[in-house]
Amino acid sequence: MSGAASAAGGAQGYPGVGRVLVVIPTYNEAANVRVIVDRVRAAVPAVDVLVADDNSPDGTGAVADELAAADGQVHVLHRPGKQGLGAAYVAGFGWAREHGYDAVVEMDADGSHAPEQLPSLLDAARSADVVIGSRWVPGGEVLNWPRHRWVLSQGANLYTRLALGMPVRDATGGYRVYRLPVLDKIDYTSVASQGYAFQVELTWRAYREGFRVVEVPITFAEREQGASKMSASIVREALWRVTMWGVRARRDGLAGRRDTSAARWP
Repeated sequence: MSGAASAAGGAQGYPGVGRVLVVIPTYNEAANVRVIVDRVRAAVPAVDVLVADDNSPDGTGAVADELAAADGQVHVLHRPGKQGLGAAYVAGFGWAREHGYDAVVEMDADGSHAPEQLPSLLDAARSADVVIGSRWVPGGEVLNWPRHRWVLSQGANLYTRLALGMPVRDATGGYRVYRLPVLDKIDYTSVASQGYAFQVELTWRAYREGFRVVEVPITFAEREQGASKMSASIVREALWRVTMWGVRARRDGLAGRRDTSAARWP
């Protein structure tokens, strides 16, 4: 791990939110990681960045180490191998908790999540517990997607709303902000889902606990370099898990119900 000695970088934090860590999971993103980290640091100088690299064979970890050596607000978490998006985020959440951050941002390494829109998410986090950068609320949009990807995402989110009774339009979206106490309350370490299912499960747990989940419109742009991590197995996992959660919630009479006593952070 690099950059740990200077983990106090950005100590003043983002106004109204506190110390923020942007977690960027990587696997074979050597062509993108330098650009995305530089854009984050330029867009919101108050935040810190953690690159969680799954031992990328293309040298992504080495590039991230160079960035950390040059900037005390950039850190690297070297992981032993490719273990999936969910596991990388769980490790990043744990790192944030150990180093005293107040909020964590999830962001893709491929540029599909524009760092220049991060201030909008963080501004919303001043009065919310979870903020989702949403493609499917008014003002949100997707660029350069083939029709089948658009239909798949819209369909998956519609199915999620119907199955779980949860009024979130982009539960599969991966650009988001969590308050650290929310992650502790929903027991993020027990989440075993990967891919889209990981994002849905965190949203579902937060919603069920009564936390305030808000959506902020974003522009999602398809990656220009590198290979997409999307696969049929990711889609199958998400559909199966959402179906099981919905069945259990209805069996227990809990579909659409939530505990509204959960604490919120100003």
